[in-house]
Amino acid sequence: MIHHNLLLILALFFIMAMLYMLSQRLKISYPIFLVMGGLGISFIPGLPHLNVDPDLVFLIFLPPLLFEAAWYSSWHQLWKWRRPVLSLGFGLVLFTSLAIAYFSVHIIPGFTLALGFLLGGIISPPDAVAATSVLKGMEVPKRGTTILEGESLVNDAASLTVFRFAVTAVLTSQFVIQQAVIDFLVAAVMGVFVGVVIGHILYLILRYWIKASSITTPITLTAPYLMYIVAEQFHWSGVLAVVSGGLFLSFRSSDFLNYHTRLQTQEVWATVGFLLNGFVFILIGLELPVIVHGLEGYALDEAIYYALMISAMVIVIRIILVYISSWVPRLLSKRIRETEKSPGLKLPFIIGWAGMRGVVSLASALAIPLTLDDKLTAFPHRNLILFITFVVILVTLVFQGLTLPLFIRWLKVEEVDEYIPEEEQIEAIRIELGKRAIQYLDTNYAVEMSQYETISRIKEQLMRSVTASESTGNEELKKQALSTVRGLYRKIMLELISLRRDGLREMQHAGKCDDEVLRLMESNLDLEEARLNKK
Repeated sequence: MIHHNLLLILALFFIMAMLYMLSQRLKISYPIFLVMGGLGISFIPGLPHLNVDPDLVFLIFLPPLLFEAAWYSSWHQLWKWRRPVLSLGFGLVLFTSLAIAYFSVHIIPGFTLALGFLLGGIISPPDAVAATSVLKGMEVPKRGTTILEGESLVNDAASLTVFRFAVTAVLTSQFVIQQAVIDFLVAAVMGVFVGVVIGHILYLILRYWIKASSITTPITLTAPYLMYIVAEQFHWSGVLAVVSGGLFLSFRSSDFLNYHTRLQTQEVWATVGFLLNGFVFILIGLELPVIVHGLEGYALDEAIYYALMISAMVIVIRIILVYISSWVPRLLSKRIRETEKSPGLKLPFIIGWAGMRGVVSLASALAIPLTLDDKLTAFPHRNLILFITFVVILVTLVFQGLTLPLFIRWLKVEEVDEYIPEEEQIEAIRIELGKRAIQYLDTNYAVEMSQYETISRIKEQLMRSVTASESTGNEELKKQALSTVRGLYRKIMLELISLRRDGLREMQHAGKCDDEVLRLMESNLDLEEARLNKK
């Protein structure tokens, strides 16, 4: 049976790659395309069902996906927009869970409040991968993308906490709100503590102990699992442990990553992130027919009605709460009005409409226990909750995902903050680093620049081919001169790269430029250093 499942998984990975390439050609967000592709594949006659162990869903998929999201997040931007990020990340999840709990009890016969909270906790967190994939290449204000990405880092912790307490309430028939709040605060604070402590330990190991660059990337791959498992072992928030640890290691990554390990790590994490995200999205489509066949006690049209009503409720609640989060603090606080520009009416709508559900909702739904504590009684309404979750994911992902670009083009949302375009930031960085490089050459290599024509050209153009053959007429001397100047050229260029990298690090700590721009410039330096070291 193992080799049959392995063959099926490998086949799905291959199909996933083909669907991704097709989505790029059709210019459709790949999560949408993978979900629809998985749904189409599920109707192939004779295709074996892929059974997913609920206990492994969180462990396999969540830690690396959260770590990758935290690694590429901008700490400066998150801190700048911490108020809307936290209000949406925690407040929206709690309000959505509460509203869905009472609404589902009202429309679904036999549904309890605990089951309603369970459903609300599952479908409340939006998916960052789906949103950023749809927004890629679209002209969206920087504030909007930062809030969406930052929200996804904290809303997972809030939703999974609601999920955990709701499952406990269903299993034990007991729920004390005061104790739940205390447990949530303890789990959140201690989860962050675990992530930061493990992050510091790994940082010290990677910076002062590990000398072989080949081991750095495997350590970063195991880091999220280590943070998650340790936190969960003490019943603290593994999600916040991974997020806090990932943010810390990302911020200090320039201290322990050289050009080779940075390029290697980026490629490996890009591959791992794509495979895990893609597999989950294609799994959404594959599992839907299985869930439909598992509906017991409900007619299909009845279950679809419940699911569509709750989907509409989720969309409306998010839009309303985003507007409340954007405008109520401005009305109540003079300081906010003075320090933050008005978001207008268009940007909150785009942020609200970008609330597509995905990986975390699927993982939570599949992780619902099969039975109660007695191991005999089936978990009540489990298949209906699964079906509603899958429909909410499909509706928000496909309907909102396909219409979001249309709304962005139609509304023509303009940048609301004083933001320097990426091209101008890159140009400013190049000018600043160029000035530093010229000053360094004048101070340390004045004699060499006057002696060798090729070296003198570095001052005018840092990227220039080495041509030392003009400096002498003797063939043997030509070879010696060429070798000498090449070595000197390479030495100077590597020193200049190190100088520019230090400049980027200073800019990062000063928060003068966006972290995304600084990472792009650092990646260019890595490629340049890799080219020089191959010579």
